[in-house]
Amino acid sequence: MSGRDVRRLAARASNMTHEAKRDIVARIAAGAVAMGVTDIFVAAEPFRIASMALEHMGLDVGVHVLDLAVSNTATDTEQAVAAFLERGCTTFASLGGDGTNRAIVRALHGAGRCEDVHLLPVSTGTNNVFPVLVEPTVAGMVAGLQAAGRLDDAGLAHRCKVLHVRDPRTGRADLGLIDAVLLREDFVGNLLPFDAGKIDKLMLTRAEPDAVGMSPIGGMLKVVAAQDDAALLVEMGAGSLPPFSAPLSPGSFQRVQVRSVAQVALDVPVLFSGSGVLALDGDRELALEGGAEVTARRDGPWLPDIAAAMRWAVAQGIIARSHTNPTRS
Repeated sequence: MSGRDVRRLAARASNMTHEAKRDIVARIAAGAVAMGVTDIFVAAEPFRIASMALEHMGLDVGVHVLDLAVSNTATDTEQAVAAFLERGCTTFASLGGDGTNRAIVRALHGAGRCEDVHLLPVSTGTNNVFPVLVEPTVAGMVAGLQAAGRLDDAGLAHRCKVLHVRDPRTGRADLGLIDAVLLREDFVGNLLPFDAGKIDKLMLTRAEPDAVGMSPIGGMLKVVAAQDDAALLVEMGAGSLPPFSAPLSPGSFQRVQVRSVAQVALDVPVLFSGSGVLALDGDRELALEGGAEVTARRDGPWLPDIAAAMRWAVAQGIIARSHTNPTRS
């Protein structure tokens, strides 16, 4: 569903076609192979995006298409991650937005493998705070270098922050990557963009004024970057802060009223009290009756700095030696 959900119709987001995604997959693969990767693993899916992208490239590497059960839900992504891990893959390139990458990280957490995995998230989704806008060829090159272990000494990757959610009433646990949002008078499964008037409270791992979605609500008042060891708690409602317009969807602004913002240290739980719907990275999945605890931790997979990694590799003379020590991606 990445790049084709109803939120694109309700806002002004561009539509990501299957052909465009195939082109991105092909460019990532070309970059990885140029750096010496010998095995590429992809999952079969109904639209054959990855498999069709690779089958006509004439790559002189092993292309492994895993035929997995398909449910057309986020479970498909989680099952694919598990299958890749079983085959020894520790470098992942993803296509999607915040929601797609949330499913990947949820699977990695469930397997206890976040510390082992480097993730290169290429932006193709609706809300794109977590993934990066990058030339796919270059992302593939860095994925290839990472899979070969040539970036291990660079120190240019950081583990991403994760919002851990626990409902003390039911014991249910879940996670988000960018935002946890408490909505009043909403419902589970609603796919439309958020109504600013229904937002009660949100917690952000990244509060960035140059983003779209929930992140700029906090980011236009206090910036919290991916590298900062903190989250930002934003409480909505009338107060001393003046209302302002924020882009809650691509090309779509809403008036927001923020009562307070405060940085929250990592590993400190915050109570989201009362009833409502808790949305994680835009997905309304958790109905609350007695509230939930939200805790930000830096325990996600490693995210390489793509531009810095390329510059470091050139400075170390690694690019010229990229066709030795074959590995898997």
